[in-house]
Amino acid sequence: MKNVYESPLNSRYASSEMQQIFSPDMKFTTWRRLWIALAETEKELGLNISDAQIEQLKNNKDNINYEVAEKYEKQFRHDVMSHVHAYGDQCPDAKAIIHLGATSCYVGDNTDIIVMTEGLKLVRSKMLILIKKLSAFALEYKAMPTLGFTHFQPAQLVTVGKRACLWIQELLMDIDDLDHTIANMKLLGSKGTTGTQASFLNLFDGDHEKVKKMEELIAEKIGFKGVFAVSGQTYPRKLDSRVLNVLSGVAQSAYKFSNDMRLLQSMKEMEEPFEEKQIGSSAMAYKRNPMRCERISSLARYVIIDALNPAITASTQWFERTLDDSANRRISVPEAFLATDAILNIYINVASGLVVYPKVIQKHVMDELPFMATENIMMEAVKRGGDRQELHEQIREHSMEAGKRVKVDGESNDLIERIAKDPLIGMTLEELNSVLEPKNYIGRCPEQVVEFIENEVNPILANADISDVPVELKV
Repeated sequence: MKNVYESPLNSRYASSEMQQIFSPDMKFTTWRRLWIALAETEKELGLNISDAQIEQLKNNKDNINYEVAEKYEKQFRHDVMSHVHAYGDQCPDAKAIIHLGATSCYVGDNTDIIVMTEGLKLVRSKMLILIKKLSAFALEYKAMPTLGFTHFQPAQLVTVGKRACLWIQELLMDIDDLDHTIANMKLLGSKGTTGTQASFLNLFDGDHEKVKKMEELIAEKIGFKGVFAVSGQTYPRKLDSRVLNVLSGVAQSAYKFSNDMRLLQSMKEMEEPFEEKQIGSSAMAYKRNPMRCERISSLARYVIIDALNPAITASTQWFERTLDDSANRRISVPEAFLATDAILNIYINVASGLVVYPKVIQKHVMDELPFMATENIMMEAVKRGGDRQELHEQIREHSMEAGKRVKVDGESNDLIERIAKDPLIGMTLEELNSVLEPKNYIGRCPEQVVEFIENEVNPILANADISDVPVELKV
């Protein structure tokens, strides 16, 4: 038994890929990448730094001496300086030029931006897998009539595939937000203690062009197109809020899907996957609880609320910076990514094994279709010479009696039989039953599905390489 707390996001929910992105190894090797890029750039722009020093830094980039860093941190109470000294112990020839001219945020903030960008890319890859699976499902069931609902009351018919397109549509909106955010991710750059770059200006003897060039070269080496033009000591904390708002949007879309599925499973029309040996309840052996969709709902609620953390942090920063953001960001940002990753893993798992029960769906359709068909019946009776107002009242009365039979007496819907016996309407039971063809009530649902997938979804999937993204469901 483990005797210390471990976050369920690690032990139960998030993938190893997302955990690696937010791991200490990723963080501290990125710090070293940034120190190497800084040293290389400073050398290229004329500072007295040798190739041998840079080579020594590179040789030890991935060899993090954690125990040494921990000892230094107990002494210095400063995480960046502890790693500067630990790195210097491994690179004695380069010790004097590590972190030259920089402040802690050079490695801390730039790394946070790099890590969040990688996290967003993984989220996007998994969303494309999800959209692909839901699109195949939508096309398969594009023409299967099912009850539509407004206010969770039976409304006009839709199709199973059309409803799936509603889920996909929200995911496409999330993809738009993701793409915009990823495309606009910028490094903090090399700004110094209050964002003035004064330390670097001193290093380069007042040469402003070299200071500007230094930022450009470092960003290029790290793989970014640019840096924030101005900043305080940190990058704008509003960026964290923007990023977590995107994750919140993904969670909102998943939440909507999971609630729909939980309702459909209660109606026995559709189910999430249920494995052969899976247990639904410890007491009620017959239960098939929608535990995966419930978990999506649960984690989504966490992400949506977690997005408030960076919003409050961004709005309460003082001047060039305060440190009351640090502890909060160490928790709120990684956990938002880990939870979103877990949501997508479960969503993909459910979408890969959705179970549809056509006969139950058809029964529910036929239970309600007589009420929905009354307008068509009335129009046909008018064509045969009937009075529209008289017919409307007659059909209304029959509908009320049939509704009472269903709700009060618990009997089947006999509206069509009642109408067939009414001489004022003048239609036989056979003629009335011909009106009760569900496919005549689904409008353009099949066409909408095909057009939506072809015009909106396929162009996004066409250029996406999503085959190598692993997806796992731990529990």
